[in-house]
Amino acid sequence: MQAAEDKSGLEAIQKQIVARRFDAALQDLAGILQSDPNNAEALYMSAVCYRCKHDFPPALGSLAMLKTLAPEHGRAYQEEGHTYRDMGRPDDALRCYELACHFNPALLASWREQHRILSEKGLERRAIQALSQVEHLQSMPPALVAVMDLVAEGRLLKAEDICRRFLLKIPQHTEGMRLLADIGVRLGVLDDAEFLLESALKLEPDNARVRLDYVQVLRKRQKFRQALEQARRLLDSAPENPQFRSVYGVECMQNGDYAAALQAFDEVLQKLPGDPVTLTSKGHAYKTSGQYDAAVDAYRSAIASQPQYGEASYSLANLKVYEFSDVEIDAMLAQQENPALAHNDRIYFCFALGKAFEDRRDFATAFDYYSRGNRLKKARGRYDADQMTADLAAHQAVCGAEFFACRRQFGHAARDPIFIVGLPRAGSTLLEQILSSHSQVDGTLELPNILSLSQRLRRRARETGSGAYPKILSELNEEEAEQYGKAYIEETRIHRQGAPSFIDKMPNNFRHIGLIQMILPGARIIDARRHPMACCFSGFKQLFAEGQEFSYDLHDIGRYYADYVELMDHWDKVLPGRVLRVQYEDVVSDLETQVRRILDYCGLPFEAACLNFHETERSVRTPSSEQVRQPIFASGLEQWRNFDAWLGPLRDALGPVLERYPVRQD
Repeated sequence: MQAAEDKSGLEAIQKQIVARRFDAALQDLAGILQSDPNNAEALYMSAVCYRCKHDFPPALGSLAMLKTLAPEHGRAYQEEGHTYRDMGRPDDALRCYELACHFNPALLASWREQHRILSEKGLERRAIQALSQVEHLQSMPPALVAVMDLVAEGRLLKAEDICRRFLLKIPQHTEGMRLLADIGVRLGVLDDAEFLLESALKLEPDNARVRLDYVQVLRKRQKFRQALEQARRLLDSAPENPQFRSVYGVECMQNGDYAAALQAFDEVLQKLPGDPVTLTSKGHAYKTSGQYDAAVDAYRSAIASQPQYGEASYSLANLKVYEFSDVEIDAMLAQQENPALAHNDRIYFCFALGKAFEDRRDFATAFDYYSRGNRLKKARGRYDADQMTADLAAHQAVCGAEFFACRRQFGHAARDPIFIVGLPRAGSTLLEQILSSHSQVDGTLELPNILSLSQRLRRRARETGSGAYPKILSELNEEEAEQYGKAYIEETRIHRQGAPSFIDKMPNNFRHIGLIQMILPGARIIDARRHPMACCFSGFKQLFAEGQEFSYDLHDIGRYYADYVELMDHWDKVLPGRVLRVQYEDVVSDLETQVRRILDYCGLPFEAACLNFHETERSVRTPSSEQVRQPIFASGLEQWRNFDAWLGPLRDALGPVLERYPVRQD
């Protein structure tokens, strides 16, 4: 009821603004903000009113509050640009318009203002680029511009509905297909996105925008060879285009051809000397292939070229074994005082400074920066802890002992996969490195296939009106379950090198053990578990490339861990003996016993190479890449205790789970 009243009130205020009754609108907005200081729409409208009154300081103040609440609010940056424009500060206005278009490419007014300012400055090349965007938006059907706007605002389901209705009328509109594919990617329905983009390319083979998106979707689906082929075709179409050459280099890296990747990046740098993004990509290539010193040099070069580029500094921190010098720390602290620093860069610097001060044993300052970074990161997300608890509880409600008893004959009989599940930073990379050192096991990646299948089932439930996932699992028949299992084996074959078994270490698959049991009843499942405080705080310190939104708040991550334990208890109850639990501390204290236990569970003979896992040469694409290339160590087990004084919210959220650890398995 309150939300409906607020919406009605804001609609009335909007009419006052259109009628230029700004004082009356501000008075009504003040009432709304008094009861709801974080009302984003009211803050935005207040800024518009103040600007129109030429009262610029409160306009900028309202926008500063709005950007704190919603750091990717494109219209907030556009309004800030309008404010600086009206203040006669074109450079600041241009910066804001560029950010506005970065977060919301559908903002025609921001593209127009960029074109105007750039033209006045004589920056013709950039002005032409802005004008091309203006013309592109003007040429698009209004429905698709609305879709772009809704996507930027995070209203994906409404955007999807409008886009689908548009394509029903004009089914072969390539931009409509591209936008629907983008929505699919954001919703995790990658197979649909791939099909849409592949179809769009058949209609317009020379559409570079579509092919770029196609490369990215193939990469997300970990179809690296196909992505490389598409990147090569893109580069062949315009060999002088540095963006296309950079994309080609990234795909070479994903395919393990680091020499070709580095050559491509060097060719980009010949055209764009000192480009920090390309230098950082070089660092990633060196890091993944185990060339630590070269990675450090590349990251440092990126910082020297553009000190405010936060990803390079964070990449140094993310090596885990790198320690910052006094000069480097001072430089990062100076960037924290830079008011023009981009939100993303500020997040990167906060996490890097947290690591830097932790290495100096200044734990209070380290925690302060970790907390700042997490607050900034959480402000960009939409994580709902209540919804996650409900989602995990739904698996318990649907997938009981009787459910599985009725489906004993379901699924594909293959015994190839070894799933390693749990929370991030629980030791899954260590277990993967141990197992992949065995001659009969291929190490792969965090494979997205099970998560993608769960999203497809969610989509199917919405389209057919069936019970939502996981309830829809009860509607699958024996033939479908076998087909899904076969499809998983076939789709993951591209990651294998010919060994009888392979690892899928996507940690979030613990949510989908019911689905795994239905489609692959012969797969092995290992639950990598670590002390709750150590695991959760390690996650809190980590800035993940994507996903893991629960990790950016101590209470959220503690609650997530507790929910995870409850769900794993359920799987143990209804599928006794199905999951092997391996505790990180046990691996550290008695490696050989745990290695033999894991190999026995997987039906594999003992091999000494599993004890010498750090000598295994393979690419490792997780934050633990440098750590698993060293012999096992116990120094990290108790690091969380250095921050114990600030971890009250985590401890409270974990509750009884803390008292149960370690958990022994019969």
